[in-house]
Amino acid sequence: MTDDSSARAADQRIDRVRLGTDGPLVGVQGLGCMGMSEFYGDTDESAARATLGTALDRGVTLFDTADMYGMGANEEFLAPFVAAHRDEITLATKFAIDRSAGDEARVVRNDPAYIRQAVEGSLRRLGVDVIDLYYMHRRDPAVPLAESVGAMAELVERGLVRHLGLSEVTGAELREAHAVHPIAALQSEWSLFSRDVERSAVGAAAELGVAFVPYSPLGRGFLTGAFADAGRELGEGDFRRFQPRFTGENARTNAALLEPVHKIAAAHGATAAQVALAWVQQRAEVHGLPVVPIPGTRKPARLLENVGATALRLDAEELAALEPLAAEVAGDRYPDMSSTSAARE
Repeated sequence: MTDDSSARAADQRIDRVRLGTDGPLVGVQGLGCMGMSEFYGDTDESAARATLGTALDRGVTLFDTADMYGMGANEEFLAPFVAAHRDEITLATKFAIDRSAGDEARVVRNDPAYIRQAVEGSLRRLGVDVIDLYYMHRRDPAVPLAESVGAMAELVERGLVRHLGLSEVTGAELREAHAVHPIAALQSEWSLFSRDVERSAVGAAAELGVAFVPYSPLGRGFLTGAFADAGRELGEGDFRRFQPRFTGENARTNAALLEPVHKIAAAHGATAAQVALAWVQQRAEVHGLPVVPIPGTRKPARLLENVGATALRLDAEELAALEPLAAEVAGDRYPDMSSTSAARE
């Protein structure tokens, strides 16, 4: 992070935006907490807890987890922070990815019985009586969407959940779900390298007044410019070693695509990560869409860097220079794209 971007971040307390038509007001950037428990290698727990506090100090109020992160460990990790700041934060968690039989046999479950079971587990691990925002993490097309969302709506009626969200659904699926019960937020991958949500989901969200919560807005860290060959640079416990965009020739091709990102960052005294996050914010504005990206980090300094992006504005020429990147990126988002919205478009 440059001196200019550090100063910008240090003084920044971010603005707020509403999730959905009648959802909570949250900071315009949230925090993805997954990596504090799993998938990105070893975590310094004290640094991760400091990151939570730094986020709240800067106006980040949407904290995102899921029952499958660390097999429930991430929810348990967040519980003390949640208890200390319950009235200041918006707590989001998710159900649907069942890892109980091991990762080789994990399945997506949307059936009502599983939903009722999952919410009870999340409430217990988080130590709360109500979840602010409850997402269906992935869609199982074998279960009627109305049946699943209907079961989620029952949780609202019972006072266990305040607002509903969906993740990785198409525009048609979002409309179908919204007709059953209002959806406050749609969470899907959206970044300079991943724009398939713009085919239908973004337009449907804007039409319905649903906020968009982009996960991996930094391309799992690739858009920071830190990687050229993940197999050499990432540790054994880091799942990115097996992601197509981080692998071999794909990684080298994608690293070269970041040249305009670095050039724009230098012109602003910013970082590549800040340019990538600013692009997501401004791209959503084009669609008239409330947006709350949730970059994940375990380090306070990175949190400040990310928050600093909310003060960065890119001009039309810079946006045009970034426009081609997604079409040129090498490799899919995941080795298996079958559970993403892109597979059902």
